[in-house]
Amino acid sequence: MGRLTTSRRVTRITLEGVNRQRPDAIAVEEPLEIRVAGSPLSVTMRTPGHDVELAAGFLVSEGVISRGDQFARAIHCGGPGTGGADGNTYNVLDLTLAPGVALPSTDITRSFYTTSSCGVCGTASIDAVEKVSSYDVASDGIQVSAHQVASFPDRLREEQKTFDKTGGLHGAALFDVATGELLVAREDVGRHNAVDKVVGWALLNDRLPLRGTVLQVSGRVSFELVQKAVMAGIPVLSAVSAPSSLAIELAERAGLTLAAFVRGTSMNLYTRADRIVAPSTTPAEHETASVR
Repeated sequence: MGRLTTSRRVTRITLEGVNRQRPDAIAVEEPLEIRVAGSPLSVTMRTPGHDVELAAGFLVSEGVISRGDQFARAIHCGGPGTGGADGNTYNVLDLTLAPGVALPSTDITRSFYTTSSCGVCGTASIDAVEKVSSYDVASDGIQVSAHQVASFPDRLREEQKTFDKTGGLHGAALFDVATGELLVAREDVGRHNAVDKVVGWALLNDRLPLRGTVLQVSGRVSFELVQKAVMAGIPVLSAVSAPSSLAIELAERAGLTLAAFVRGTSMNLYTRADRIVAPSTTPAEHETASVR
């Protein structure tokens, strides 16, 4: 596995006039080429670590597989110009699917590069962006208290050890509502990669679909994160920052509960608010839209 952090000397300047050089921990970003049966599928910029989970989750998000028994194995391999005595830099991962599982369609093959900030950049066709999930999240009868949801950002933050060092990684965590257990937490320079690592963990542990769970993310919610949650059968997605309009529209169509601006003692529920059990409240007040 590659390094999660590296160190660079920086010049720190303060407005109080204190200027000095010091070492600074930097989050590592490296390309990962994902192949299936030897054929290139995508290159994504990611933080090294949990690469097999990342690739497995990516295949779930793309609708290639939906069950653990459809995933056979993964090996890191070298390639032309990858360097090293054995040609293995751990930045090329070749996946093998179970016998009888169809290989990825050329319709979903990326134009071979995905940045760490965009999980659907490079999709061959805009029509292929919205996938059809094997799981119906709308029928999940999960009920979760608002108090429980409000605790998830802090619990995720406690697991972000590399963020503590660098301040440069997104986080995603999966919670079991019935037990309150934090099932898994992952970090990455790409918010979509962090979610793929969580979904990949679930696939490799035969836990799909993820009924009765909440996915907590550390940043904003874009379309792709809602899509990934739906593809994994996750009924509730919670975020500390804002959702996009397209994320809300997809969540509404899929029947996913989308909570955002989950901070401190408040949150905004954009879709399927019936799943969140609020404490006793005073009569609701109508507010005009505002900039947060």
